[in-house]
Amino acid sequence: MAEPERAQARLRPAPLLFEPMEATADPEHFFDLESMEDPRELLARATELTLAFRTATDRSMEFQAIAAAQLADPGRFDRLTTAAIAERADWTEDYAKKMVEFGRELLRSGGHQ
Repeated sequence: MAEPERAQARLRPAPLLFEPMEATADPEHFFDLESMEDPRELLARATELTLAFRTATDRSMEFQAIAAAQLADPGRFDRLTTAAIAERADWTEDYAKKMVEFGRELLRSGGHQ
């Protein structure tokens, strides 16, 4: 993938697996929020989605950290440096180091497998 295409791909949100593909083709569509007329219903549904996305973000970040820790494991023959991990995840190297350590903590605590 060329660099401009790669940068553009990062700017688009990942499709949400539980939203029908035909709905995601419409840029104005977002979980039918645009069709809700009752502001109470809109607020309730938008709040539900916000909380769900926050939870999904937290869980995804934990899995990123675990993957980073596994990729940086000195016992792997195909171990990656934190610089290589940072490049793959589009992070700074300092952030990659923090994520590797966070992932190691999660693996030690048995938080995720």
